[in-house]
Amino acid sequence: MKDEKEDLEIVDHHVSTKKYFDVDGPVFWPSAILIVFFIAITLIVGKPMDQIFSTIQSAISDNAGWFFILAVNFFLFFCFAMAFTKYGKIRIGGEGARPEFSRGSWFAMLFSAGMGIGILFWSVGEPISHFVSPPIGEGKTLESAKLAMDLTFLHWGLHAWGIYALVGMSLAFFAFNKKLPLTISSVFYPVLGKKIHGPIGKVINVLAVVATLFGLATSLGLGVQQVSAGLNHLFGLADTVTTQVLLIAGITLAATASVVAGLDAGVRRLSEINIIIGALFLLFMILIGPTMFIFDSFTQNIGSYVQHFFSQSFWTESYQQSSWQNGWTVFYWAWWISWSPFVGMFIARISRGRTLQEFILGVLIVPTILTFLWLTAFGGSAIFLEINGLADISTAVKENVATSLFVFLSNFPLRSVSSIVGVILVISFFVTSSDSGSLVVDSLTAGGKLDAPVAQRIFWAVTEGAVAAVLLIGGGLGALQTASIITGLPFAIILILMVHSLLKGLKAEYSNMMDVKDAKKKKSYQETISELIRTRELTHPKVSKKPPHNHINENN
Repeated sequence: MKDEKEDLEIVDHHVSTKKYFDVDGPVFWPSAILIVFFIAITLIVGKPMDQIFSTIQSAISDNAGWFFILAVNFFLFFCFAMAFTKYGKIRIGGEGARPEFSRGSWFAMLFSAGMGIGILFWSVGEPISHFVSPPIGEGKTLESAKLAMDLTFLHWGLHAWGIYALVGMSLAFFAFNKKLPLTISSVFYPVLGKKIHGPIGKVINVLAVVATLFGLATSLGLGVQQVSAGLNHLFGLADTVTTQVLLIAGITLAATASVVAGLDAGVRRLSEINIIIGALFLLFMILIGPTMFIFDSFTQNIGSYVQHFFSQSFWTESYQQSSWQNGWTVFYWAWWISWSPFVGMFIARISRGRTLQEFILGVLIVPTILTFLWLTAFGGSAIFLEINGLADISTAVKENVATSLFVFLSNFPLRSVSSIVGVILVISFFVTSSDSGSLVVDSLTAGGKLDAPVAQRIFWAVTEGAVAAVLLIGGGLGALQTASIITGLPFAIILILMVHSLLKGLKAEYSNMMDVKDAKKKKSYQETISELIRTRELTHPKVSKKPPHNHINENN
C-alpha cells in the first residue's frame, strides 16, 4: 500500500449533481430490498414473529453478551485516550476550519439526537424496575434504591456517548480532513485504500444503513408507545397497536416536513425547541418535586457511579446465570451500537471546526451530565415517592412501562398540563430523531452527499416509520429490543476495526501537521533573518572601500 502520507484525491463528494434521484445504487438498492423484505415477512407471519424475535434475542445475548460488554468499554477508554494524546490537537476540517454552530446549538443537537425519546420512555420506568426487582439483593430497600440509580446511570452515561464519539470522530475526520465521502466505509481508507469504493465498502455501508434503521425504529417504537399511553392516560384513547400505527403515520408526516426543510431550517430549530421545552420540563420537576432530595441524590448518584464504575461496567453475571443482564445492559449496548451510525454521522456533520479533544470531551461529558440530572429528577423522585409510600408507580411499570411517566406526573400539581407537555416533548423528540435519521440514511445511500434530492429523504422518513410500525405489530417491545441486538452485533465488529483504521489515519495526519508546522517555523526563521539583514543595511549603510582622493597628486 502506498505511503499513508500521500495526499488523497480531493473530490467534493458531499455535493449532489442530480435533481430528482441521486443514489449510490450498490448501497441503496440492497438496503431498500432487505428492509422491504423484512417488512413483508413480518406482516405475513404476524404474531408468531414475537416468539421468533424472542428466540433470536436470547441466543445472541446468551452467547455474545460478554463481547458487547468488553467492546463498549474498549470504545469508551479509547475515546478518552484520544482526547488527552497529541491527536487531540487535530482540528476537524483542518487548521483553518471554524465551528458552524455555537456551543449552545451544538449541545442542543447532540442531546436531542443522542438520547431524546429513550430517556423520556425509561427515565421513570427503568429506575423503578431496578428498585423493585434488582439483579442483586432484595427489592424495595434503600440498597436497591441506590443500586437502581447506579445501574440507570451506567446504561445512560459515558458508555453510550463513547460509542457515539468514536463513530462521530471517525466520520468527521475522514470526511472533512481527508475529503472522503461522509459514509462509514470512508473510515476504512487507511486499511482498504480505494477498495472502500468497491464491494467491501458497499457491504459496510449497507450494514450501517440497516443498523441505523433498526436502531431508529427501536426508538421510534418506544416513543409512539409512550405517546399512545399518554393519550390513554389523559383522554381515555384506546392504547392499542392500531392506535400506535396511526400515531406513527401522523408523526412521520410531521417528520417528513422537517426533513424537506433540511438541517439548518428543520433539524436545528426543532432540536433547540426540544431543549427549551425539555429544560423547562426539567426545571418544573425540580421545583415542584422533592427539590432538596433531587440535588442531594444527584450529587450522591454521581459519586456512586464513579465509585462503582469499573465493577459494574465489566459485570457479566457469570456467577448468577440469570437473564437480567441480557435484558438490560446487553440490550442497551446493542441499541447504542446499532444507533451509532445515525448519531455519529449527525454529530460529525455539525462538528466541523472543533478539535478532537473539544469534540470528544464535549460529546462525552456535557450530554452525560444533563442525562444524569434528568434521570435523578424523574427516576430518583419516583423512587422517593415509592420509598416514602406516597405513590404506587411500580404497578404501572409492571403493567405497562410506557405509562410510568404519566402515572408519576399525576402525583404532582398541574398533572394534566405536565402530562400534555410530556406527550408534546415525546412527539417533538420523535420528529427530531426521524428527520435526523432520514438525513443520515439518505447520505449513506447517496454516496455521502449532504444535499441529495428531497424525494430520497422523504422515502427514508417513511421507511423508518414503516419499520417501527411493523416491529410493533410483530411483537411490541420485545421485537424492538431484538432488532437492536441483531444489528448491533455485526456492527460492533465493524467499530473495533474502525478503531484500528482511525489510529492509522490520525497518525498520518499528525505527522503531516507537524511537517507543515516545522516548515512554517523554518520559513518564519528565514524570513526573520532576512528582515534583520535588511534592517541592518538600512541603519548601518556600507562604508565605501574606495581609497580617499589624493589632492596632492592632482596638483603635481
